[in-house]
Amino acid sequence: MLLLPVLLGVAASSPGPWQLAVAGLALAAYLASATAQTWSRSRRPPGYRLPIAVYGSVAAVLAVVLLARFPELALAGVVVVPTGLVVFRGAQPGTRRDLANSLLQVAQSLALVPVTAWVSGDWDLARVLAYTGVAAGYQLGVVLVVRSVLRERGNEAFARLSAGFHLALVLAAAVLLPLPYALLAAGLTARAVALPLAQARMAGGPKPMRPVHVGVVEIVASLAVVVTGFLAPI
Repeated sequence: MLLLPVLLGVAASSPGPWQLAVAGLALAAYLASATAQTWSRSRRPPGYRLPIAVYGSVAAVLAVVLLARFPELALAGVVVVPTGLVVFRGAQPGTRRDLANSLLQVAQSLALVPVTAWVSGDWDLARVLAYTGVAAGYQLGVVLVVRSVLRERGNEAFARLSAGFHLALVLAAAVLLPLPYALLAAGLTARAVALPLAQARMAGGPKPMRPVHVGVVEIVASLAVVVTGFLAPI
């Protein structure tokens, strides 16, 4: 799921060696950010400093190399830097990770689609926008689905919001994209409806739904999105 926007950026363009640098930057930056958030939330124990320094240094080196070769990528900072600061602030002790925080993380990841396409040298604005839209639809849906069975479990109104959003994706895909994307959206809608129902049924049993179960479902879903992106060019 971390690399989904990178892979969709490849699907929107052509494979190239610089895209490996973008993937490496995305991975290192994510690890640095996630570790820094855990460090901050757990009241900054010293044991986290070394991994933060290592991940941060790798991300910084890759960012400098990419900016030296593609100065235009600095425009991505308009999205990544302010959202990153807000997300980190949301990781302070006693701060609840609300929906807005998750949506800002989605915005950060979506910047990877155009960045990955740009460094390939095969840039088509309409195609890049389409693939960015696919990534946005899926990742916004993930936020709603996961919250509907974890932080908002038992909240029927939120579950309906998630299902309604996915139904809108089906309609949008049917009108704007090739048929495989409408079928994909229908499958994602089915899982958005089924997961809260399964969570409610399993809640009183010996084996309630756990985050790992939701994670496995989303791994399959993200793979389906990526495979569709490559097999059904927009």
